[in-house]
Amino acid sequence: MKKLSLIFALFIGTVVSAQTVQDSITFDPQKQLNAAQRILSGNYGKSVTVGAYGELTYNQPEALNGQLDVHRIVLLFGYKFNDKTQFVTEIEFEHVEEVYVEQAFVNYNVAPNVNLRGGLMLVPFGIINEFHEPTTFNGVDRPAMDGAIVPTTWRELGFGVTGRFNSLSLGYQAYVFNGFKSTALDGQGGIDGNLGGASALRGGRQKGIESTVSSPNLSVKFDYYGIPGLRLGLSGYFGDTQSEDQIEDIPGATVGVSMFALDARYLYQRFTARGQFVRGNLSGTDAYNDLTGRDLGSVLQGYYIEGAYNLLPQGNAQRLFAFARYSQYDTHAETAGNLAENDAYNRTVLTTGLSYHIAPGVVVKGDYQFRDNAQSGVDVPNQLNFGIGVWF
Repeated sequence: MKKLSLIFALFIGTVVSAQTVQDSITFDPQKQLNAAQRILSGNYGKSVTVGAYGELTYNQPEALNGQLDVHRIVLLFGYKFNDKTQFVTEIEFEHVEEVYVEQAFVNYNVAPNVNLRGGLMLVPFGIINEFHEPTTFNGVDRPAMDGAIVPTTWRELGFGVTGRFNSLSLGYQAYVFNGFKSTALDGQGGIDGNLGGASALRGGRQKGIESTVSSPNLSVKFDYYGIPGLRLGLSGYFGDTQSEDQIEDIPGATVGVSMFALDARYLYQRFTARGQFVRGNLSGTDAYNDLTGRDLGSVLQGYYIEGAYNLLPQGNAQRLFAFARYSQYDTHAETAGNLAENDAYNRTVLTTGLSYHIAPGVVVKGDYQFRDNAQSGVDVPNQLNFGIGVWF
């Protein structure tokens, strides 16, 4: 513990004494764009637009070996066919060896505030799933609740509409996507379940990889930006999970999904804050667990609140945010049938640390996480984290 504390103190001393130039990426939530939005809005007069973002991380649980990782490198490409039609794609390399297409969609501008989109897209749910570039959030890793419940990074194939009602200060998105894949044949006549108690729906993300479609799912999000410095979001996702033809009619093969999220981001001078609440109701989990032998909960619920303060003067070229974030999330908030709630899935994380923006699109981060769960007699190791993030 003393060794970890010394490392963290040295990191703080280093970032406080460093000097460099202004970060060009805005922290105002009303003006903030994600990578795809920057591609779409930034290629005036250009046919091809190129960008990237990436993260290098070091995670050190107490009393265990640490892990160094090139967590992800994402290459961004956009092409403008004409004034109305654009294409955006993101190619992601995870942990050096895994390659994914994170997004690949066509955007067609019908009117000044109406766009049609189709392809592989991020599901607009909460904050981090759309705004997960490393310079847009505090902490080395994304909030743990977003990994377990949302689940970031969540993208599927679909089509829909997006735009703004400027007179109402209201942004909107509405899409039809394929859903999570809940079950699959195991090759030996049995049925595997992709969903479970610890990570809930995460294992069912299809990511555009030969996705199974048995029923469409609806995703909607509204963003309100009528109060200076404040952005409020309301997300909803409704539908059923997907199964292969041979098993979709078997009782328990599919699960109903109904999720919503409330989120808020705020900026006032050197102070920023954000928070999010998510609840997911799953139907048919009793039959699903009986069929697959899994332990999927029937209610997923969690929230986090975060405050951050820029320690450097308002007019400084750099920003050094000290922050604290408290998260509580439970993937067994409720269970159905004979399945008992597992207290190990009722988790809390207090994360405190620094985010130092040293140049346009470059951030150096360090944080310490106090981690726990509701299971008695179990010691969850705390964790020290460092990271470097870039975005251009």
